Amino acid sequence: MPAAESRPPCGLLNLDKPIGLTSRDVVNRVAYPLKKAKVKVGHAGTLDPLASGVLVVAVGPATRLIEQVQRRPKSYAATILLGATSDTLDADGAVTPVPDAPVPSADAVRSALASQVGEVEQMPPAYSALRVGGKRAYDLAREGRAVDLAPRRVRIDRVALVRYEWPHLEIEVDCGSGTYIRSIARDVGEALGCGGLIAALRRTRIGPFLVEDALPPDPDRLTAETIPGLLRPALDAVDDLPRLSLTPEQEALVRLGRPLGLASGVGPPAEPGEVALLGPDGLLVALAEADPGSGLYRPRRVLAG
Repeated sequence: MPAAESRPPCGLLNLDKPIGLTSRDVVNRVAYPLKKAKVKVGHAGTLDPLASGVLVVAVGPATRLIEQVQRRPKSYAATILLGATSDTLDADGAVTPVPDAPVPSADAVRSALASQVGEVEQMPPAYSALRVGGKRAYDLAREGRAVDLAPRRVRIDRVALVRYEWPHLEIEVDCGSGTYIRSIARDVGEALGCGGLIAALRRTRIGPFLVEDALPPDPDRLTAETIPGLLRPALDAVDDLPRLSLTPEQEALVRLGRPLGLASGVGPPAEPGEVALLGPDGLLVALAEADPGSGLYRPRRVLAG
């Protein structure tokens, strides 16, 4: 196993993406200073240019955990503009006022918001990164082509009314992976009969990554020298998983992709599912699938290095 000082940077940056930048712009601010070291960089959970807030950027071997970060619960603060619609479902698109739009009561607003909570079938926006026939939906939409998307089942845990003063509706949302806040704005507007679109959006949480802890992605702060010290442990991506601590010998086996069982000094798992494997230093080595039937922990994602 390489000495600690020779390992590439590995961890997660909790960054506060500002309005006007794409998620890729923010990733580039991290990737550019690490270019000479040939360190991989990626992000979990795209935010549109109109949106701000938590953007988790994975560095080095931690990029193998992007999927795990993306599936964590998320929270948002959003402002919906009622009385209008948009082709992109937000204020960055072609906004069309709804003629003679009715002004809903506060009770009607609360009822429309409540209808969004639970396991719901949600139609994704045409302007989204979903793939349709091998192409991104937003590329097809920009070309003026029909975008054939199917509703998807998503989990919305909470939609809270913060303030309502026509035509602006401020809400907070707690939801699972795959939920589109723009779709909530559209669906609430349709339920109220007046139309609705996202005027402002801020992501305030992804799992344990909170906006109050997020760092501004200032280029003068993100350098090859400073980034390693700003990284949060890769383990934070999967802090909700059960953990198994390894000996140096067991860690060496895992880094080779070998399963662990009685022969390597590890008792059989009691429950199936994903498990975080930690090295003697307490750092995440790999994710493994616990298989009680065979009595093995099978490494699935190894953080090489």
